Amino acid sequence: MQKYSKVSGSTLKLIALFSMLIDHTAAVIFPYLMLEHGVYNFNFSMEYAALVLEEGPAGWLYIFYQIMRRLLGRLAFPIYCFLLVEGFERTHSRVRYAVRLFLFALISEIPFDLAFNGRVVYTHYQNVFFTLLLGFLMMWAFRALEERSDSPALRWAGSGIVFLAAAFLSERIYCDYGAHGIIAIALLYLFRKNRREQIIAGIVAFLWEVTAPLSFIFIALYNGKRGLRLKYIFYLFYPLHLLVLYLITRLIV
Repeated sequence: MQKYSKVSGSTLKLIALFSMLIDHTAAVIFPYLMLEHGVYNFNFSMEYAALVLEEGPAGWLYIFYQIMRRLLGRLAFPIYCFLLVEGFERTHSRVRYAVRLFLFALISEIPFDLAFNGRVVYTHYQNVFFTLLLGFLMMWAFRALEERSDSPALRWAGSGIVFLAAAFLSERIYCDYGAHGIIAIALLYLFRKNRREQIIAGIVAFLWEVTAPLSFIFIALYNGKRGLRLKYIFYLFYPLHLLVLYLITRLIV
């Protein structure tokens, strides 16, 4: 696999960033356009696709929405989960990493709520930084158990409790991706020492989303190198692009 490993960490970040932008553009802006053209079903259906295609522009809006939201946009989150595990393993300060995730979770929440719910505060849906933060804290607890306990049974029991707590909390506070995200992060962490096994585990974790496993094609090409210094690109881009998308919707409606 190493022979064909051409993708750096920064390249993976950019792939995920563009995938996320495509996904959020479809999710935030296209519903307004589709409703204006009489398209009320956002779920994919071959029968509905064939029906709306006969309507001209409305049909094409529906098709583009499905491609952007259900196909291209599903590549981002698995890559971010993988990079979170890599970041946890490589960071010089887990405290600073966790604080950074928490701060940007707070910073991003208002743009996230505006973009997806049209409100300054919406408590029933939290942005993905909260999911990543819970996943990071979960891995931190896993590592503490690995380092401080000599009993395999105690380590596994403790890890199971930590995992269930993280999954429960992600659902309780309505994190983006919820327990699905926590499961994916846990599996990618547990199989981190063997890339092939890690990729298989990641694919299994995302089988519930048909096209998401395709992201592991890029992950399989990862060469373990950082590449360009893009540490803050995603952190800043996330709230800014959501705010811009929200402002665009205000111009449309």
